[in-house]
Amino acid sequence: MPGNNYNCNPSTPRSRLERLLRERELRRSNRVLHPIEDGNRQAELLGNDNFLTEGENFGLSSEEDFPEGVAAAKAFADGCEWKEGRAPKQRLLVVANRLPVSAVRKGEDSWQLEMSVGGLVSALLGVKEFDARWIGWAGVNVPDSVGQKALTKALAEKRCIPVFLDEEIVHQYYNGYCNNILWPLFHYLGLPQEDRLATTRSFQSQFDAYKKANQMFADVVHKHYLDGDVVWCHDYHLMFLPKCLKEHNNKMKVGWFLHTPFPSSEIHRTLPSRSELLRSVLAADLVGFHTYDYARHFVSACTRILGLEGTPEGVEDQGKLTRVAAFPIGIDSDRFIRALELPQVQEHMKELKERFAGRKVMLGVDRLDMIKGIPQKILAFEKFLEENLKWRDKVVLLQIAVPTRTDVPEYQKLTSQVHEIVGRINGRFGTLTAVPIHHLDRSLDFHALCALYAVTDVALVTSLRDGMNLVSYEFVACQASKKGVLILSEFAGAAQSLGAGAILVNPWNVTEVAASIGYALNMPADEREKRHHHNFMHVTTHTSQEWAATFVSELNDTIVEAQLRTRQVPPLLPIQVAVDRYLQSSNRLLILGFNATLTEPKDTLGRRGGQIREMELKLHPDLKEPLKKLCDDSKTTIVVLSGSDRSVLDDNFGDYNMWLAAENGMFLRLTMGEWMTTMPENLNMDWVDSVKHVFEYFTERTPRSHFELRETSLVWNYKYADIEFGRIQARDLLQHLWTGPISNASVDVVQGGRSVEVRAVGVTKGAAIDRILGEIVHNKGMKAPIDYVLCIGHFLPKDEDVYTFFEPELPSEAPPTVPRPTAANPAMTSVPRISTTKSGSRAARLKKQRSLSTLEKRATVHGIGNAWRPTLTRDKMSLHEGSSVLDLKGDNYFSCAVGRKRSSARYLLGSSDDIVTLLKALAEGS
Repeated sequence: MPGNNYNCNPSTPRSRLERLLRERELRRSNRVLHPIEDGNRQAELLGNDNFLTEGENFGLSSEEDFPEGVAAAKAFADGCEWKEGRAPKQRLLVVANRLPVSAVRKGEDSWQLEMSVGGLVSALLGVKEFDARWIGWAGVNVPDSVGQKALTKALAEKRCIPVFLDEEIVHQYYNGYCNNILWPLFHYLGLPQEDRLATTRSFQSQFDAYKKANQMFADVVHKHYLDGDVVWCHDYHLMFLPKCLKEHNNKMKVGWFLHTPFPSSEIHRTLPSRSELLRSVLAADLVGFHTYDYARHFVSACTRILGLEGTPEGVEDQGKLTRVAAFPIGIDSDRFIRALELPQVQEHMKELKERFAGRKVMLGVDRLDMIKGIPQKILAFEKFLEENLKWRDKVVLLQIAVPTRTDVPEYQKLTSQVHEIVGRINGRFGTLTAVPIHHLDRSLDFHALCALYAVTDVALVTSLRDGMNLVSYEFVACQASKKGVLILSEFAGAAQSLGAGAILVNPWNVTEVAASIGYALNMPADEREKRHHHNFMHVTTHTSQEWAATFVSELNDTIVEAQLRTRQVPPLLPIQVAVDRYLQSSNRLLILGFNATLTEPKDTLGRRGGQIREMELKLHPDLKEPLKKLCDDSKTTIVVLSGSDRSVLDDNFGDYNMWLAAENGMFLRLTMGEWMTTMPENLNMDWVDSVKHVFEYFTERTPRSHFELRETSLVWNYKYADIEFGRIQARDLLQHLWTGPISNASVDVVQGGRSVEVRAVGVTKGAAIDRILGEIVHNKGMKAPIDYVLCIGHFLPKDEDVYTFFEPELPSEAPPTVPRPTAANPAMTSVPRISTTKSGSRAARLKKQRSLSTLEKRATVHGIGNAWRPTLTRDKMSLHEGSSVLDLKGDNYFSCAVGRKRSSARYLLGSSDDIVTLLKALAEGS
């Protein structure tokens, strides 16, 4: 890509793993050679000498309604530096809903920038590795141009770029769709149940505002994008952004990361806009999640809802691969470890130890949110006190609950509920001098929080559903001396990273949590040390710096992989060139597939179409008129070559003057004539009944599957069945076939995307085309050579030999010009080619295997002495004999695969709509 120094070069290792390992070592050596400076430079950039203020991040993950973590802005500034004597860093555009700073207007053209409370930025310490810019909403409505210019200028000093959203957009997009629809759904709370009618009515307007806001973010990115930049989109607020970016510039490097859980497909499918959001995210090159579970759910949603192919690497759609991977987020552990040595932190620790002397300290640090499981935590602590009388005056629970969304009724109700439970427990178990629970509805400053972490004996994280929960990481980082115990909910993403060292619990099981509290308080010192060591090693190695650097490194490598894959993908058909060549030729042959080529796109049917309508193959209505014109052109011969049954082709093309080749070319007729067979005479079909019984059995056991019995093959199709179950059934079916009915039969097994076909050996479109051409030449009395061939189809790989059949074949030893003997009966000659490449040898090998068909026998019976038949043996000189049938130049042959990027065809066509455009252009020329 222009201006990009991070793509493949001659010294790049060949394998993807080798490239990523080398990049990892380079990052580590770079950090050793150029250690990152202290926070003074960052504080200067942010314009705040004391940026570690009350309300700063304390490890909350970014699924809140505002970004947390002032410290991340410090790290963000790290990534903005250009060091003298060092190579320029790769530009990184970090696009998130909120900027790491919020703005307060002080005058018409003056602004004061303050640190935001909270989240996403706390994890973006890894941008130290890059020259980063942050794009997002400043959290304030600025309707006037003067204010916008002044704010843009002020933010530019912090390398921040604002997106200006008006109040209505913010209300509909942010408060409505993001916080009222997506956030609850992604945390398994479901769609809003109260006032369902109002939610349903407002849903579409909220979704429209969501798309409009995402486009506004995209417009700002386009304005500041330079070739080679990496664009990193964050969170559920911007699921539509990758699509908007790629539509504007398909070569843009785009990554998308979700900081919340991604629900199972059964939950996600309840979302009305489910398909649009999934396809929009799939426009990104790399999609990242905190854990493998979330990544697995995303891939499952794409396969079950969109019907796409899920692979170990990600999701594949018509040859385009979107990589999907897990990137567990981390914290800047060094910052917490260093903070413990500060005098003010040591003073806090001393005060806390004196205040709670003789008592074990348990700690909970959460946002006051229904997903954090605060009521469950407190009830479990109550049960522990009930069952352990000796601990009642020896343990204290400190619960820090930071208020959020205080204007939302559900959160107000939660606050009242927590206060009620805390008051009841303190009244029941407290004394005049001590209470078991200290509950604070406020946040703590960074130094006080570190001190609290350091003196804690047991940290209690009981999230009901959490994307990651970095509180657990921060606690571990501050426990080098105390080596306290972490009780962690199995529903937090951190459980997959810290599960070995923590005590995992189900927060809904109050009895289990209470028992775990007792186990943690009585845990032997050696076990505590082992558990802490395991977690501490993970927290200090899997830092936020490493997280961000790994994601961008993999994104860069994904682009390299995509470029390597693209080299193997045929180019798009140059439609105008194909039309011009068509008009310049005098004897044209058009070979067209039917299903997914001439049929109406399935997407146009929508859910109303369903399985029944989709199974009824119908000609695309926009193709009827162009096909009629082409069929009436005496210089053009059209063949519809399909795997479908004869009756299907009769129903759709009976009124056209064309040739129909059914069941992969084994049956042929001119629409004005009768069906004839092109099958070899000795075709063995004894295996059909036994295979049919197997297909019937699996059809009965697989809901919504069906099978087709044709004269030359049987097809079992599970396109409409559950995709996971269908694959399992297909695997069992194949295993049963190979060990039973077809173990010794002369058959080919052809696996489609969601089908299994058993056909006799040699039944392919390429094998039949030679015989079909012979019959066409005989019927038309064709004397002028065919000088133009257009072959289009959505064929199975097994049938793509029809593409290579027409590829010109370059003679290796024959002289450049060879005398051409005149065929006694041109109509009965075989079908050799003149060529400019060697790619056609496959077709020659196919011909050597063919036996006489009924067409050939018919010609012999009628006394035609020089009857057309396949060439059984061919030498190099005979390649040029009979060239009056086909006289193709390389640039007069156009083979096109439809919607299938891995193909042996020369060109690609995206969909049947492109075919409509092409055939209309050809018809106008005719």
